[in-house]
Amino acid sequence: MKILKPDLVSNSLGEINLEYYKNKAMRGMILDLDNTLVPWHLDCITAEADLFLREALALDYRICLLTNASKKRTEKIARQYDLHYLSSAFKPRKKAFLRALQLIGLRADEVLVIGDQVFTDVLGGNRAGCYTILVPALSPKEFIGTKVFRFLEWLLKAGHPYRK
Repeated sequence: MKILKPDLVSNSLGEINLEYYKNKAMRGMILDLDNTLVPWHLDCITAEADLFLREALALDYRICLLTNASKKRTEKIARQYDLHYLSSAFKPRKKAFLRALQLIGLRADEVLVIGDQVFTDVLGGNRAGCYTILVPALSPKEFIGTKVFRFLEWLLKAGHPYRK
C-alpha cells in the first residue's frame, strides 16, 4: 500500500513550505486543479491558491497543472499564471505524469505532486517517482466518481492512518 501513501499530508496549500523544498533541490510542481486550486467545477482560484502560486513562481518553480478537468477551465487558470497544463489527463495514468514532467523539463526526483486525492494525485505521482503531497479537498462538491474514491480513501485511512 506504500504506493497510496503520500510523502507529506498538509492541512492546506499555505502550510507547504516552498523554500524548504527549493533548498532540497525541488524545482518543479505538478498541481491538481479541482478541489486543490479551485473548488470543483468552478474556474475561480482561491485566495490561498493564488498566494501559493505567486510564491512558487517567485521561487522559480516550474509548474504544470495536471487535471482530469476540461481544457476550457484548465486553460483559463493556466493562462492567468503562464503555466503548462494537461487537461483530461486520465489520472492516475503514469503516462500523464511523465508527460507533465516532460513539459516542465525536470526529473521526477525534482518535482512535487500536490493534490487532494489519493487514488489520482498520490497514486499517479508515486508511480512516476515524484514527491507527493496530499492536501484536503476545498469543497465537498465533487464528481460522483470522486465520491466513490473518497469512500475508498476513508477505508484506507481507517486501516492506514497517514492522514490527520
